[in-house]
Amino acid sequence: MKIKRKLSVAIIALFIASPSASANSLTATNPMSGATVNVAPSAVSVTGQLPLIDAGNSMEVTDPQGKRVDDGVLAIDGASAVIGLKTLKVAGVYTVTYALFAENDVPLEGSFRFTFAAPSEITTPQPIPTESTTPKAEVSNWGTNAFVIGLLVVAFFVLVLLSLYARKIFKER
Repeated sequence: MKIKRKLSVAIIALFIASPSASANSLTATNPMSGATVNVAPSAVSVTGQLPLIDAGNSMEVTDPQGKRVDDGVLAIDGASAVIGLKTLKVAGVYTVTYALFAENDVPLEGSFRFTFAAPSEITTPQPIPTESTTPKAEVSNWGTNAFVIGLLVVAFFVLVLLSLYARKIFKER
């Protein structure tokens, strides 16, 4: 009787523990949860243990005032979800909220925060015009033109010779 009880408890424990053992869980975020970044990231990624399905996933990034700063384009790459960001201009704590789905699994839902330490002045880099020091090459098409004309002349003579040969064969029949 004791053996049956122990065996049934072991089987029940196996069935209860089995779904949680294969459940998707968070393995990495970029930027890291709780990190302070000095350079504005261009994207945020969340990585789980299981490969994600393409449909139904969502992720959004909000600034300290609660406004969305993501570009709305969510890309799935295996177990990772990546969303692009607009240019971050406000210093403070940003919140990333996500709901990710792996096949035959419960959604991986949650949020994390990172701090953006904005520089005092955000400027867009402007290209600096420089004068080219390499001399411009002279373009000459004479060689190419002569080659093409030569090929056309040869093709014409081959055509004439083939037609004379064909005429000779038909006369001999």
